[in-house]
Amino acid sequence: MGRKRFRYVPHTADASFIAYGKDMAELIENAAYAMLCLMFDVKKIESVKKPAKAIRISEHAHTPENLLWFTLQDILSKIDIHSVKAFIFRVSSLKTMPHEMTLNGALYHKEAGLDAVLLGIKAVTPHGMKIKKTKNGYSVKVVVDI
Repeated sequence: MGRKRFRYVPHTADASFIAYGKDMAELIENAAYAMLCLMFDVKKIESVKKPAKAIRISEHAHTPENLLWFTLQDILSKIDIHSVKAFIFRVSSLKTMPHEMTLNGALYHKEAGLDAVLLGIKAVTPHGMKIKKTKNGYSVKVVVDI
């Protein structure tokens, strides 16, 4: 089994998790996966015998925290706008320039029943989101408003 992708942590009113990644792309993917696992039974969606469809996600920001926040918010918006049940987000490119980062990726979804829906998330809370460099890569604590 691979490294730990994320873990849920207690929060008084909302939901919270810490995501991990060997680099920024993996950190963003794992944070998105933790959020999707709160919202959906991703294993049930993955097991649907229909091909996955992709929705493109493109974001840019001046800080890593804002890039993560914008990306997670965009994922929530796309899920809501397209009424889809998503199971994974993959970063296809992540470019870092002085004072600006750009990300392109895809949110994968399949047609699944309502029994795949677990929890509604209203928003991602930017307050207190701080990406930390660790000996194994990066970590970030994320709070979502449910």
